[in-house]
Amino acid sequence: MGKILMKGNEAIARAAMLGGLEAFFGYPITPQNEVPEYLSRYLLEEGKVFVQAESEVAAINMVYGAAAAGFRTMTSSSSPGIALKQEGITYLCGSELPCVISSVMRGGPGLGSIQPSQSDYNQATRGGGNGDYHVIVFGPETIQETIDILKEAFDIADYYRNPVMVLVDGLIGQMMESVDLTKPVKKRFLPEKDYAANGTKNHPGERHIINSLYLESNELEHHNLSLKKKYDLATANETRVELINMNDPDYVIVAFGTMARVCRSAIEKLAEKNIRVGMIRPISLWPFPSSVFETMDAPHLKGILCVEMNLGMMLTDVLVANNGRHSVGFFGRAGGVVPDPDEVVDAILHFNERVVK
Repeated sequence: MGKILMKGNEAIARAAMLGGLEAFFGYPITPQNEVPEYLSRYLLEEGKVFVQAESEVAAINMVYGAAAAGFRTMTSSSSPGIALKQEGITYLCGSELPCVISSVMRGGPGLGSIQPSQSDYNQATRGGGNGDYHVIVFGPETIQETIDILKEAFDIADYYRNPVMVLVDGLIGQMMESVDLTKPVKKRFLPEKDYAANGTKNHPGERHIINSLYLESNELEHHNLSLKKKYDLATANETRVELINMNDPDYVIVAFGTMARVCRSAIEKLAEKNIRVGMIRPISLWPFPSSVFETMDAPHLKGILCVEMNLGMMLTDVLVANNGRHSVGFFGRAGGVVPDPDEVVDAILHFNERVVK
C-alpha cells in the first residue's frame, strides 16, 4: 500500500481493525468522534460488531461482556468520557479481561474544553477505579507510532489479560500525517482463551464464571498478589522509552506525546546557542521507565526539566525516578494551551527559576 495521508482519529480506527478488533462499543465525544464514525461503517462491512451505546457507562460494560465472551474488543473516548468508564475499567482489571481503550485527551477538569491537553496523565496511569490495579498505558508521539502501538495493543491485552490504554491528545487525534499501515509489529504467542464464558460448545461440561467478587479476605489477597506478579512481568517486558541526545547533555527534558514534538524543536534551537539538551521520552507511561534515571550517565548535567501540557502530573513520576540525584524543574501549560518551542527554550535558559523545591 505504501504511505498514505491519514487523520489521527481515522488512523486509530484503522489500526484497531488491523490489530484484530472484533467488537467496538462507544459513545460520541469531541475530539475523538471520527474513531467511532469510521468504525461504524467499516467494522460492519467486515461483519464485525459496532454499537453506539446509550452512555459511556453502558459502553464499558458492553466491552466487559464482549471480552468475557472471548472477543477482541475496544472502546474510545475523551477525558470526561474516560472518567465515566473508570468503574468498568477496574472491573475489567479485577476480572482479568483484555481490551483496548483509546483516550484522546482534552482540557479539563469537568467539561473543560475541546482543545488538546495532557491533563489525563493521572487518570490513565493511576486510574479512578477502586482497588490495587494497573492499566498498561502508552503515550505515542506521532500518528505512525499510534498506529504501531494500537496494532500491537490487542496482543498485549490478550497476553496479560488486562486493559491497554493508548493515550493521545486532541492534537494527534485531529492532525494529519503520512503513515504506513503495513509496517510490521511484534507478534506474540497467545494461548487459547480458555477462560471465556462463551458456552459449553467448545468445552463440554465446563462452566466458566467471570467476576471480580471475592468474599473471603485471604482469597482476595491471593488474587491481588497474583495480579501484582502480572504487573511486575509487564513492567519487565513492556517498559518503553526513547533517548535523544543523551551523550553528556547540559540539561535533560522529559516529555511525552505531542509535547515531545515541541521539545525536539526547542532542543534544536538550544543547540544553536551551544546548549546541549537531551530528552527522555517515555513511550510507556505505565509502566514508567524509571530505570533510565537510575542509569543516566551525565556528569555535566545541570538539571532535568519535565515539560507537560498540564500542571505537573508526570512530574511526580520524574521526581520519584530521579530520587534526588539531580535538580528537577517543571514547565507546563494547562487548559488546552499548546506551548511553542520558544517557551521551552526560555524554561531551559531560566532553569533555576523552574526548580521544584
